[in-house]
Formats: sequence, C-alpha cells, structure tokens
Amino acid sequence: MALLELNNIFKTYKIGSVEVHALQGLNTVIKKNEYVSIMGPSGSGKSTLMNVIGCLDTPTEGNYLLDGLTVHSNNSEEAKLDDNKLAEIRNQKIGFVFQTFNLLPRATALHNVELPLIYAGISKKARMEKAHSTLIEVGLGDRMHHKPNELSGGQRQRVAMARALVNNPSIILADEPTGNLDSKTSAEIMVLLDKLHSVGNTIILVTHEHDIAEHAHRIITLLDGKVSEDSKTKNGSKNKLINNNS
Repeated sequence: MALLELNNIFKTYKIGSVEVHALQGLNTVIKKNEYVSIMGPSGSGKSTLMNVIGCLDTPTEGNYLLDGLTVHSNNSEEAKLDDNKLAEIRNQKIGFVFQTFNLLPRATALHNVELPLIYAGISKKARMEKAHSTLIEVGLGDRMHHKPNELSGGQRQRVAMARALVNNPSIILADEPTGNLDSKTSAEIMVLLDKLHSVGNTIILVTHEHDIAEHAHRIITLLDGKVSEDSKTKNGSKNKLINNNS
C-alpha cells in the first residue's frame, strides 16, 4: 500500500535573475513500513526532496499524495495548501530527526518530547504520559528530566527521535541523523532506527554515508533532481526472501 506518491515533481528556485532547477520531474513511491535511504551528490536535490516530503516546502509542479491526502496537485487549486494546513500535516503525519537535534536548550528532555503534543492540543496529563513512555521506548527513562547540555550527543539524538515518534506519525524523516556523532554512537542510533522500523514505523533516511544507507532496505539515488537509481540493499533482499517464504 502506497504511503507516499510523488509524480512528476519539479521544484525551481529563483535566486536573483537565476533559476535553480532543484527537482526535475522526479517520480517515486514509498510504501507503508518501508525503510528507505535517499542518497546523491551535493546539488542532486536531496535536501529539496526532503523538504517537499516533509511539507517544509511545496513543489513548483507535480502531484504529491501523503497517506491518502493530496498535499499538492496540478489539477486543483484547493490542493495547494496554505502554511497553516501544511504545519498541521507536519505535526500529525511526519516525525523529524535532524542532524543538529533542534532541541530547546532550556527545556528538559520530557518537555522537548512533549512539544508536538502541545501543538496537537492534547491534554497535559495525556501528553506527559505519552512523552514519558516514548522516552522509555528510546532508552532514556532515567534522563527525562535532564536538559540537552546535560546529555551526550547520542542521548540528545534519542530525545529528538522520541519527539519524532510521540505523535505516532506516518513517516519518520531523518536528515543525516548520525552526522554529528562519533562512530560508536552512530551505530547505537542506527540500531534504534532499525528497531523502530521492525515494530512498524516507516523510515526515510537522508544520508551521504553508504554504510548508514545500507541499514535501509532500499536506496533511492538522486542525480540532477531526478531518481537515477532505485535499488534493494542486502537487508531489503533478505526481507523480500522472508516475505516470499512466509
């Protein structure tokens, strides 16, 4: 079942008198519970694609369907959503994990994780319970009252992942989630992402590191704003064999 469909997506930016064609007729489909890496050289369109998928930006042209909702369509003015509606989609359907963590420095881990639920209008008691249980899920049950400067880089990224998970989003969108971490901590974060996928989460991972990308089951490679390659990894092939034998 398709969770995300991008059909003939173009994105053009104007910088002064110069037009930059970041995406040029890109097409892809991502299914529910897939684990996908997006790769490509600098300038290939990775960041722009992430912004479009995450409803941080809208296409210049093309059709984008997310979890049954038309986010953008060439055929309907109504489908060109305003900023408030896009913000609502981001909060309800997409959990973001950033390279730089993007945590509130003066807030505890618990409050940082609670934030999406505040925006969603959840009651204080319910959101505290949910934030508490989600921090336990990512292995930070004993750090929930610590502030970011009292946590290691790996612990901060776990807080960011808990914040991404707390609203039960359709997609976890991770942008270079290990970029600011050492190799040991990076491995721990990838083990956690693997675990989150194994319990049913759909994960889209943007990375330039091949060893990180190989954790996914499928790698979409971009070049000049288009998909140049779409292939299964060893994990994806193994998963396919298991499914075929079941």
